Amino acid sequence: MRFVVVTGMSGAGKASAMKILEDEGYYCVDNLPVRLIGKFMELVSMPASDITKIALGLDVRSDKPFAYVEEVLAELRDKGYKYEILFMDASDEVLIRRYKESRRSHPLAPEGRVEDGIRKEREILKGIKQKSDYVIDTSRLLVRELRQELIRIFQENKNYNSLMISVTSFGFKYGIPADADLVFDVRFLPNPYYVEELKHLSGNDKPVQDFVKSFPQTGQFMDKLVDMISFLIPYYVKEGKNQLVIAIGCTGGRHRSVTLANELYQRLLGHGDYGIQLYHRDINNDTRK
Repeated sequence: MRFVVVTGMSGAGKASAMKILEDEGYYCVDNLPVRLIGKFMELVSMPASDITKIALGLDVRSDKPFAYVEEVLAELRDKGYKYEILFMDASDEVLIRRYKESRRSHPLAPEGRVEDGIRKEREILKGIKQKSDYVIDTSRLLVRELRQELIRIFQENKNYNSLMISVTSFGFKYGIPADADLVFDVRFLPNPYYVEELKHLSGNDKPVQDFVKSFPQTGQFMDKLVDMISFLIPYYVKEGKNQLVIAIGCTGGRHRSVTLANELYQRLLGHGDYGIQLYHRDINNDTRK
């Protein structure tokens, strides 16, 4: 029997994860009273039970202090029950935005500021996050991307992508992405904007790609960039980093940065034990480079 405990920050996607697992054939129980967890496991583990996959949702809104929840889980493991812990996370900024968009109050700060509730919750969940088998940061994940990752782990039994890499193009005129970990400036390359037949196209169009890639410094830059990132990734994973945002910028974020972000994405795709996403933040802002 495969037993998955789903927990994490409120607003980080626990409900979505439970729904996805349910769609994949898991018997899902959310916020079962803590004192019943042991009895529940005894029942579903009986020889007559035909349940083979279970997802149990737990969060700070349980009927007992979360420290007691961790004690119950430890007791289950001592009794021989094997389980995996999936921790859903997101950045404070994203969580705050989600709460504001939904107009909900935080469960730990129903009458106060969302920021205070998030801070309290992080402290409470610090221990179980450290013990988690999988930590998925949904700050930049679409629901379909979350589904793909959960299916990889819990249905196809493939390796867990402990690091999610986001490659994004941007325009310096609109500011550097606030969540960028690594920023690269490609304004040293000739600008397609000044070629009349290219200015209204983007780096997603082949004529622009051919122009940008026609210069030897483009290939040299990409080779050095991929070599450096390939060197860094294992050390980021070793340090427990879950999200790596690589931002590639030109003046307006439409031609050069898009071309090279596409190229970097293609070169990194499928070449390591990590997930990878591609974004073009400013490609539609205007045609000025």
